[in-house]
Amino acid sequence: MEKYYLAALQHVFNLSEGVIGKLLDHFKTGENIWQVSPREIKGSNILSDTQFKYYNDFHRKNTDFPKQLAEKCQKLKIRLTSIHDEDYPPLLKEIFFPPYVLFYRGTLQNDLPRLAMVGSRKITPYGRAAAEKLGRELAAQGVCIISGAAYGVDTECHKSALTIGTTEAVLGCGVDIAYPSSNRKLLDEIAEKGAVLSEYVPGTPPIKTNFPARNRIIAGMAMGILVIEAMERSGSLITVEHGINANRDIFAVPGSIFSPSSLGCNKLIQQGAKLVLDSEDIISEYRDKIKIKTLSKKNGNIEKDFVLSAEEERIYAILKPDIPLSVDDIIYKLHGSSPANVAFLLLQMELRGLVRSNDAHYYRNL
Repeated sequence: MEKYYLAALQHVFNLSEGVIGKLLDHFKTGENIWQVSPREIKGSNILSDTQFKYYNDFHRKNTDFPKQLAEKCQKLKIRLTSIHDEDYPPLLKEIFFPPYVLFYRGTLQNDLPRLAMVGSRKITPYGRAAAEKLGRELAAQGVCIISGAAYGVDTECHKSALTIGTTEAVLGCGVDIAYPSSNRKLLDEIAEKGAVLSEYVPGTPPIKTNFPARNRIIAGMAMGILVIEAMERSGSLITVEHGINANRDIFAVPGSIFSPSSLGCNKLIQQGAKLVLDSEDIISEYRDKIKIKTLSKKNGNIEKDFVLSAEEERIYAILKPDIPLSVDDIIYKLHGSSPANVAFLLLQMELRGLVRSNDAHYYRNL
């Protein structure tokens, strides 16, 4: 029950981890804090008069809050992890004031390197193509894509990652709430193959002020942040700021100098973010972390893992989701590969569900 007492305190003090930390130093456990008398809380001199009044009023009216929270989470099949647990995302512990408790549906992907992919809600065709390509290629390399499940770039990154790997969505509301509502099915699929998580108790609505705090978790869980498309004052840049404060790598996809949707990305590159033209620009930074290149395709209830050969990797990297290429084009781009071998590998990759061809035998990746 300890994590439910911590969750209650996190809820009461409106994510003020500094206050909770001081209380824990004094009272040792979340349960002790919740069970001691108001006089002892006040006597600790940790809370200001305003904080004590808020805590005392809430506690008096919601004495059984931790128990009720535990029952609600059990009913909704929502799990909790606290900062003291082994399944708590390890990199998140490194940021200033990490949440003491995370609520989640699914399975946290702590065995995979995580990369945050964020961008504009008002996605352009260029941004969608970039999100689809990079999300799929990175997921194919065994990277867990983490984003915020918002309209636009976030949604496309989650979808592309799910076609071949896994992803995690961090919400600015309770994990039992689908926000945006149009992503309800997507969030359920993410929970099946990855995780949907939040620091907010179940039932918390998507209040505007929750999202900047949500962004610090996205940045904190990831080894780096890739910005696909962002305007000059995009909310994605808040995530970047959190990433910089946490010493995370910053990547950005360049765009047209005439496109307002790319102005934020172009300025990030101007300020020192690494320019990304291909997934290899990111993979090359993490060779020590990304050692196994695995593609995961689900067929019914059977999970199959595929390891790409070097030649298959080259073929997959050449293909695009929106521009089908002929076998001759692929052979030309591979510079010297055997035509018979390329044709054979394309057939094998299509049978494994990694690429698709049309009636004219033009191929694209999935």
